Amino acid sequence: MSTTDARTLRDRVLDPGSWVSWDAPVAARDVSPQYAAELARAAEKTRQDESIITGEGLLRGRRVAVVAGEFGFLAGSIGVAAAERLIAAVERATEEGLPLLAAPVSGGTRMQEGTVAFLQMIGITAAIARHKEAGLPYLVYLRHPTFGGVLASWGSLGHVTIAEPGASIGFLGPRVYEALYGEPFPEGVQTAEHMAEMGLIDAVVAHEDIADVADRALNVLAARRTWHQDVAGAERPTAEDGTDTDDPEDGRSAWDVVTASRRADRPGVRRLLRTAATDVVGLSGTGAGEKDPGLLLALARFGGAPCVVLGQDRRGQSLSAPLGPAALREARRGMRLAAELRLPLVTLIDTPGAALSQEAEEGGLAAEIARCLQDLVMLKAPTIAVLLGQGTGGGALALVPADRVLSAANGWLGPLPPEGASVIVHRTVDRADEMAADQGVRATELWRAGIVDRVVPERPDAADEPQEFCLRLGRVLGEELAGLLGRDDNERFRSRLHRYRHLGR
Repeated sequence: MSTTDARTLRDRVLDPGSWVSWDAPVAARDVSPQYAAELARAAEKTRQDESIITGEGLLRGRRVAVVAGEFGFLAGSIGVAAAERLIAAVERATEEGLPLLAAPVSGGTRMQEGTVAFLQMIGITAAIARHKEAGLPYLVYLRHPTFGGVLASWGSLGHVTIAEPGASIGFLGPRVYEALYGEPFPEGVQTAEHMAEMGLIDAVVAHEDIADVADRALNVLAARRTWHQDVAGAERPTAEDGTDTDDPEDGRSAWDVVTASRRADRPGVRRLLRTAATDVVGLSGTGAGEKDPGLLLALARFGGAPCVVLGQDRRGQSLSAPLGPAALREARRGMRLAAELRLPLVTLIDTPGAALSQEAEEGGLAAEIARCLQDLVMLKAPTIAVLLGQGTGGGALALVPADRVLSAANGWLGPLPPEGASVIVHRTVDRADEMAADQGVRATELWRAGIVDRVVPERPDAADEPQEFCLRLGRVLGEELAGLLGRDDNERFRSRLHRYRHLGR
């Protein structure tokens, strides 16, 4: 597989004629004659003076900073001069408040410069950490090939990380591995596609689609500063969409609600995003080698308001593959993303319950529920939880704590499925309907108890009107997000803590 040079890729992604280089000339180097000759040959070959190019341009009219590797210059390796150029560009992007797009390609640390080059990973990482700490987006596109210290520093710190189709990506290059261990590295492991499958990157994206993905991501990630204008023209909900002041009683029994929530054709998080959200960018996995099909992580906007979405995906859960601890670790990645970028977080709860198995116990399910509760309660970003369908047990509770809690009319929340509660209390599953009523699981009773703030109507069942219901919920989410974004952060956080301190008292 050939490697696309940095300038060609840059020109494919940025608006024509918008590039402005930030590269200062490389200072004279006191190096050996042999290394000096290598540098000279690399410069002649690539028409560049180092393995990194930096600058700014426009992406669909938005000003962005760019750092990109050039593999043709000594295999894209990073030495002191390349690191200095990269760090200076990251720092400038931070100072000027610009989103940063990175396109690494490299064999790793420049061996000709030894340990001092190796330690440049620290300075690069620190600069990117400060950029993210400032609440500024950092997007990464891993190219073929990306190995070593580049992957282990600026290649693995993106808020969103995508990769080139077919790219070879890994920590230790296969040629070095085979020389050290006398056998080839296993095939198919160090590939972009395998990394996506393992939840290490978010997606594999062709060159021609980079601009679209980056634009949609930045429409969300950078929108905290512009949300006032973005929501101005959005369609607002009416009283018919449900309010937070009128009793939502509609005559449904608790068992009616539970039964409706279990319909196979009930719309879930994927239908909601397709129908009612814009600028949706799906993310994948924990970034640390785990992913669970029972949880969907995405960036999106409702009514122009930006958010990170954590949705329990009813299509990704089954008796044989229930929601596991990896799903909650993936959810916590979304919480960190919301915190870093000061974006609202929307959780969508729709689960028949978390996994009950040896693997779940050994994977730390209970601990992950506890950590989710801790992270959500203490999250400084605005939060909304939505009971979209079934809300069973600790797997549901883990995503409940929020500034505002909404529920579909046929949403519910309980410590166990009613059948399980019936077995504990009555020694039989036959009184599940009574237990559902006794435990106050349905949305209307949760509203009266102060657990739910607003019930979104179903007419009569979301499964019978999926398009209309999703649009209705989307309008409500847009209004709720705008309301939270307009509140003082400290007041909102204190109100959340007060709510859960006094709930039920």
